Amino acid sequence: MVGLVAVAAWQVLPAAAESNLPDGWVSTPYGPLSPADTDFLVRVRQAGLWEMPAGQMAQTQAESSTVKTVGATLQADHQLLDEQVRKLAAQLNVSLPGQPNKDQQGWLAEMSSSYGRTFDQVFANRLRAAHGKVFTVVAGVRSGTRNDLIRPFAATAMDVVMKHMSLLESTGDVDFTAIPPPSTTSSTPNGQGYESQRFLSGPTGTLVFVGLAIVLLFAIALSRRSRPRRRAASW
Repeated sequence: MVGLVAVAAWQVLPAAAESNLPDGWVSTPYGPLSPADTDFLVRVRQAGLWEMPAGQMAQTQAESSTVKTVGATLQADHQLLDEQVRKLAAQLNVSLPGQPNKDQQGWLAEMSSSYGRTFDQVFANRLRAAHGKVFTVVAGVRSGTRNDLIRPFAATAMDVVMKHMSLLESTGDVDFTAIPPPSTTSSTPNGQGYESQRFLSGPTGTLVFVGLAIVLLFAIALSRRSRPRRRAASW
């Protein structure tokens, strides 16, 4: 009886947690989906929409053979990521953009009017800056997501972004003085830590602690019952 009650208490906790998600979170069959998770999928799709054309332009407008090779690699990698993110978004019911945003359109326009060494420099610096910004977003999602589909995809995206940053730097055209310095803040990216604290301090947190207390009390009661009684000494 004690064991059944303890098991029931543990089974209630995940259901309670799922029903008390923070604002903006969505329940899915694969675990909760946070606003940061959704933003991550949008950003991956958005990156592919301009980096694939940029990589294609590098084949005809770059002077450096290294830039051409890097462009081809970026284009191929983003084609694979694009297929994965569209499939994932369909599973999680997330809407994705269909065209580059205004900033990305401006960068593509800048590249389309550049040739030779000028193109090499614009290509390397625009893409390296973009990868640096998205890397922090991807890392935050990878460390804080509660969704079983987002977690492995974020790990894949991190590997790709790191690879691309290294390739772009290998061109020798990246101006590192133009890259923003690393932040010294210790806050968790995308507010994941804040949401976790809020999650545990609300009604769900109370249920969690009550459930743990119930399990502990029954465990103590069970251990006392199972102790053999000492027989009275005979004189």
